[in-house]
Amino acid sequence: MSKLLVFFVVLAAAFAQQKEEDKLAPYYPTPETIVVKMLQLGELKAGEKMYDLGSGDGRIVIRAAQQFKADSTGVELDKDLYQQSMEKIRSLGLQNLARIILGSILQQDYSSADLLTIYLLPISNDKIRPMLENQLRKGTRIVSHDFPFKDWKAVKEVSIDDDGEGRSHTLYLYRR
Repeated sequence: MSKLLVFFVVLAAAFAQQKEEDKLAPYYPTPETIVVKMLQLGELKAGEKMYDLGSGDGRIVIRAAQQFKADSTGVELDKDLYQQSMEKIRSLGLQNLARIILGSILQQDYSSADLLTIYLLPISNDKIRPMLENQLRKGTRIVSHDFPFKDWKAVKEVSIDDDGEGRSHTLYLYRR
């Protein structure tokens, strides 16, 4: 069985054990090399508003604030990951550019977003798609890690053979 297939089987099994209704994916951190590629693919610029849906430990939000000087917001349902993220943001002195919202992805307003980054399972992408179609303004960019949005046509698709951790990734760029 390929490493990629094993990864997705483990990911799906972990997700199946989740009990919370608003939990859209298990926590699986995006490798740092992929974080930068996601933000570059999304053409993030200084001062733009970006949201990371399911921000985990905050690495995408922090990188967007540090490297790209973007106004960065993560949305995280897990209280421990939220606290870990906020502690890291404070320790780096990034409170003016970075923040995490403790709450459900499904309960937020993304209408001000210039860029969304997303690493959710396909079923979760299907669940949030109507909300995004209603909220996002024309020109908003969306970068999805590994899983495409059904019925949306990607403007660009980037395959990354090895992230340095032994697995490949695909990034999808969409524009509303």
